[in-house]
Amino acid sequence: MHATELVLVADIGGTNARFALADLDHGKRPKLHDEQKFSADQFASLQHAARHYLASVNGRARISRAAIAVACPVTGDEIRLTNRAWSFSRRELKQELGLEELLVINDFGAAARSIPALRDDEKLILHHGAHSGPLAPISVIGPGTGMGVALITQFEIDNWHVIETEGGHVSYAPQGSEEQMIHDWLAARHGRVSVERVLSGGGLGRIHAALSGREPSKAQTPNDSLLSPADIVTQALEGEDVVSRRALARFCAVLGSFAGDCALIHGARTVAIAGGIAPRFGSFLNSSAFIERFLDKGRFAAWLEVVRVVLVTHPEPGLLGAALALRDVKRPVPAT
Repeated sequence: MHATELVLVADIGGTNARFALADLDHGKRPKLHDEQKFSADQFASLQHAARHYLASVNGRARISRAAIAVACPVTGDEIRLTNRAWSFSRRELKQELGLEELLVINDFGAAARSIPALRDDEKLILHHGAHSGPLAPISVIGPGTGMGVALITQFEIDNWHVIETEGGHVSYAPQGSEEQMIHDWLAARHGRVSVERVLSGGGLGRIHAALSGREPSKAQTPNDSLLSPADIVTQALEGEDVVSRRALARFCAVLGSFAGDCALIHGARTVAIAGGIAPRFGSFLNSSAFIERFLDKGRFAAWLEVVRVVLVTHPEPGLLGAALALRDVKRPVPAT
């Protein structure tokens, strides 16, 4: 019988820093405890945020292992977040937090790792696809502060491999006159237009601004601020603003196209939308043009018909995935 182990897990994005303690049991799904979410604006660095969290759960057993998921590529010792002016050295962070082991992974690598462990009540089926056959490969996408993309494959039962990608930075491909107008608006403001410029929290604000007829000024002044994604979603769902509803509908349509593209590129049998802003409007997404655009791939529409598409409703897939990744790290067996 395996004893449970208490570890620190974190999911660090451009907007929020999430922390939890996880009980690791190699025979079961990790259990998350003491989850807390902080605005990243409250802290000067990841180190400060982590120390603040650990102080708030003082009295627990000593933490010797941690897994931190970050919204940026993970290469080398120096880590720099893409959409937040935070950077850290893995070696120094490990030492500063008094850890024996520190695993740093991409945030969507973590979200991807959670997908096979989710229960049926932790996801909403957007497209049933085939009722039998392999679950993997799984494309995982998620519009949040940026656009996360990952791929998960399965070699054998309970042997999952996550491929962390920067697929959110591929070029945006507009369809129809309205999307071309949005593309041109974004190009005038930013130059090159990536998918992330459209499919992110800020992207929803940009769609709303373009549809409102605002000038695509490159100046980032206080008067140039965009409507927040939370306000756009609220107004769209409550029917208070026609432009907000148009913007959210267009966002869902473009998300469907991108989800279909990812499925074709990855050879996916499942597409999962995890984290970010999409869970806030799951019912709207389900009744939007999302699946119509997902399937709108010409000769490959029939190929995509068998692909299952799910919206993850688990509140913290990044934290769960980080715990699973740490649990699955191959550790040396002590000599006897």
